[in-house]
Amino acid sequence: MARAPFQVLVIPYRVGVDGQPEYAVFRRADLDVWQAIAGGGEDLETPAEAARREAWEEAGLPIHTSLHSLRAVAMIPATHFLASPEWGTSVTEIPEHAFAIRAPDGIVHPSAEHSEVVWLPYSEAAARFHWESNRAALTELHEWLTQEKRD
Repeated sequence: MARAPFQVLVIPYRVGVDGQPEYAVFRRADLDVWQAIAGGGEDLETPAEAARREAWEEAGLPIHTSLHSLRAVAMIPATHFLASPEWGTSVTEIPEHAFAIRAPDGIVHPSAEHSEVVWLPYSEAAARFHWESNRAALTELHEWLTQEKRD
C-alpha cells in the first residue's frame, strides 16, 4: 500500500461533566510527546477517509462517526516521512489536514502507538500538545464548539 503525500490530524472531543468540551490528548509511545491522532493517507484515500481510518485505528472510534473538517492546514517537510523518496524531489512539503471527531460514548481506546490518553479542557490540552499545528487545530475546534453553545 502506497503512502499518499498528505497527513491528517484528528482531535477527538466530548462534553465534560461540567458541560464544557474536553479533548483527547495522546502520548506517543515512540517519541514520548503529546499529540492528537495523526497519520498519513494510503493509496487513493481522501483526507477525510484517512482521518476516519486513523481515528478507528488509533482510538477505536467507529468508522461511521461524523467528522468535522477544520480549516487549519499545516505544511510539514516531506523529509520527516519515510515515504518521501516515493513522492519525488518536487514534493518538499506535504499538507496536514485537521479534523475533529466527537467520541460517541466519550471513550477512546488507544492503540499500541500510544502509551497514554487523557481528556483535558482546552487550556490544559493546548499546553500539553507538542506541535504547534495541534494547538492551532485545537484552538479552531474549541472556538467552533464554544460558539455553537452560544448560538
